[in-house]
Amino acid sequence: MLRYAIQTLRARKGGFIGAFLALFCAAALVTACGILLETGLRGTIGTERYAGAPVIVGGDQNVHEVTVKDKGDGKNKTKEKAKPLGERVWLPAGTASTLGSLPGVRAALPEITFPAYAVTSKGRIVPGVDGKPSYGHSWTSAPLTPFTLAEGAAPAGPAEVVVDRELARRAGIRPGAELTVQATGTPRTYRVTGIAAPAGGDLEQQTSLFFSDGEAERLSGRTGLVTAVGVLPKPGVSTAELAAQVKKALTGTTAQVVTGGERGPVEFLDAAKARIKLVSMGGAIGGTSLLVAILVVVGTFALSIQQRYRELALLRAIAATPRQIRQLIGREALIVGLIAGVLGSIAGLPVAFWLHARFVGFKAVPETLEVTFGVFPFFAAIGAALLGAWAAARISARRAARIRPAEALSEAAMEQRNFAWGRLGAGAAFLVGGVVLLAVLGVLRSEPASTPVTFLSVVVLSVAVSLLGPLIARLAVGALGVPLRASRVAGHLATANARANTKRVAAAVTPLALLIGMACTVFFVQTTMGAAATAQAQAGNKADWVVGSAGPGVPGEAAERLRRVPGVTAVTEVVRTSVRVGLEKYPAQGVSTEGLTRTWDPGVTAGGLDGFGPRSVALSEAAAEGLGKKPGDRLKLTLGDGTETELDVAAVYERGLGFGDLTLSHALVSKHVDNPLAASLLVKTAGDGAAGRAELQKALAGLPGVGVLDRDQVADLQAEVQQSNAEVNYVAMGLIIAFTAIAVVNTLAMSVFDRTREFALLQLVGTTRRQVMRMLRIEAAQVVLISAVLGSGIAFAVLTAFSIGMTGSASPAVDPWMYLGVLGFAAALTALATLIPGRVALSGRPADVIGSRQ
Repeated sequence: MLRYAIQTLRARKGGFIGAFLALFCAAALVTACGILLETGLRGTIGTERYAGAPVIVGGDQNVHEVTVKDKGDGKNKTKEKAKPLGERVWLPAGTASTLGSLPGVRAALPEITFPAYAVTSKGRIVPGVDGKPSYGHSWTSAPLTPFTLAEGAAPAGPAEVVVDRELARRAGIRPGAELTVQATGTPRTYRVTGIAAPAGGDLEQQTSLFFSDGEAERLSGRTGLVTAVGVLPKPGVSTAELAAQVKKALTGTTAQVVTGGERGPVEFLDAAKARIKLVSMGGAIGGTSLLVAILVVVGTFALSIQQRYRELALLRAIAATPRQIRQLIGREALIVGLIAGVLGSIAGLPVAFWLHARFVGFKAVPETLEVTFGVFPFFAAIGAALLGAWAAARISARRAARIRPAEALSEAAMEQRNFAWGRLGAGAAFLVGGVVLLAVLGVLRSEPASTPVTFLSVVVLSVAVSLLGPLIARLAVGALGVPLRASRVAGHLATANARANTKRVAAAVTPLALLIGMACTVFFVQTTMGAAATAQAQAGNKADWVVGSAGPGVPGEAAERLRRVPGVTAVTEVVRTSVRVGLEKYPAQGVSTEGLTRTWDPGVTAGGLDGFGPRSVALSEAAAEGLGKKPGDRLKLTLGDGTETELDVAAVYERGLGFGDLTLSHALVSKHVDNPLAASLLVKTAGDGAAGRAELQKALAGLPGVGVLDRDQVADLQAEVQQSNAEVNYVAMGLIIAFTAIAVVNTLAMSVFDRTREFALLQLVGTTRRQVMRMLRIEAAQVVLISAVLGSGIAFAVLTAFSIGMTGSASPAVDPWMYLGVLGFAAALTALATLIPGRVALSGRPADVIGSRQ
């Protein structure tokens, strides 16, 4: 059978190109997603600041939960789970003294890190290198890189600073110059005492400013705490020996001791978090693409086998058994799958690097997280291609192997009119499954939980459409046949063809409906969330003005100045963070409590904000429902830096998408975040015109990068941020849409090329080429119309369920121009894949085509 399978592939290359392309694209996607997944699991995060210290001690950046389960036989099973925290966990400053006394330690250097940006003489904040962060440190920690003085002297007093060479060159800074620095409080002017240069060249991921130890501690706002401790060995002490001494000295503490490649995550917390994001995205894209691939490949194989009914019938007629037919088709599929899998896995490598580059460009993944992969993604892709090909062949070959030879010859000429009840039953089962998923989606209140269910619902409903396709096609063609009677020749031919070949119509409709459904879902999930969040934020913002910053944030001095402006009745500082309740992560904000109800209305549905204080917390309805809390209850939570606290639930509010799930006091949150500067200030005036933009901006004079915005400008900025976040999902899911688009072209082209003899016969009985092409255009329009109805129906059913669960409204936000763009793209693909092959099929002489071997 293997020899016959190879001979068949050689003789019918064109018939297997479609299946090859589908499997090739699937293997490439699986490889790319597997590489992203592996990068997230074990990707290398290079270090810069700590390159000169072989051993680094940092805080435990995870929150832990231990569960003990009784196994019933007198034994207990203990399981520990850990989830990352959103802010840096600091260490006691005494850790450096403890480690400095160890026998193998030459020096234990405390590191302090905080946001610090240089300000030009014109009041412009200078960003870090290539727009990246700029940090302040104590000069004591300079050897951790190591930084050494290229010019000048070290900072000795609280009004002195040393800047790195790259910043000095970019901003034109010289020793002896005055430099204003915006750090974690009010901007302050320092005298530049020196220029420092790192060994091995300038840093690429950050800009560094160095202060005296006392000033660095003051600017960090963490008295008695340090970011990390770098440990340098005495001569002759190995890294392993040094790390062992350090670990032994820190036994009983939560401090983490790292060496080598593990130093990077301690330095770059965002890179460590990006690992988890990559695992999530890689798994979600890979899983969805695999489901889509199976659906597409099954359809492609089914069409290919349908086109070979005459050949398979002849094999049966010369005594080939059903088992031999299945083996033949299976081995053909495995050969195609193997070739497509190997080539697709190689093609997936540049796709993975392209995806990583795009994610870096969108700042979803930092550059410091390097692409890492082994052989697993490639073998997984080849295995997925083989498994998909085998499964598709087995499913598609069931009827071809069982059918009697005479029936097969009959079906090769004319499709059977009765339906396969097994197929209809499976389609009904998938339809019921899709409805169940929609019901589940309608009650999910968190985006991480609802996103996978959303796309799974699209795939399951598309499978139902695929299985019920012939029935749907027959009903749709019957309905469309009435208006098509207006075209006497082409319309009659198109309708007759569609009625006689509903399986062919269904094979063309399925991938196109999937394309439309998936594209609409990807686009409008983002617009639905964005519109709901914007609407809630605008409705809850009672402020007349919003103060923002082009730098690291708005200093507390700005709020104090504005409160002294005549006509200003309330100023609310807002700082963003995330907290964990148990292991569950919640977006949170800290707000100053004085005059809070005059600037902010989250839509309180239970409790109240009167008396909201440092030990209070307000919950969104989704969070309150998930946590089982109500006003008056106590809530234990872990702040971003790992500090555990217990707060009183003061209120429950409905506008969680606009303001986050938890709201705490600014006084509490600002002490436990890496950047205590406010993200924004909400300013309420008396409304008598005494305090307009000019007066507010005048009060903020001398604060670099701080500006006054009106409500429309704030809405525009929020839209930009939402679009930036959405672009990551567009790129990720866009690959699946592109794969589906290729499958659409593939399926339609295969279908048209298989009809070459039909077109020749039509011409021989008097139909002109122009009439045949018009028939093809009408058939393409039928396919687009049916697919648009089915794909749109799938998408809007899923989007409505998603909107009910996430926003409480059954009205998803749909951009009409974007929707028309999706339909236009689908129509263009259909026209391209139908009319070009149609012209090629009509290029030969009809008599020669009829006389050629089939």
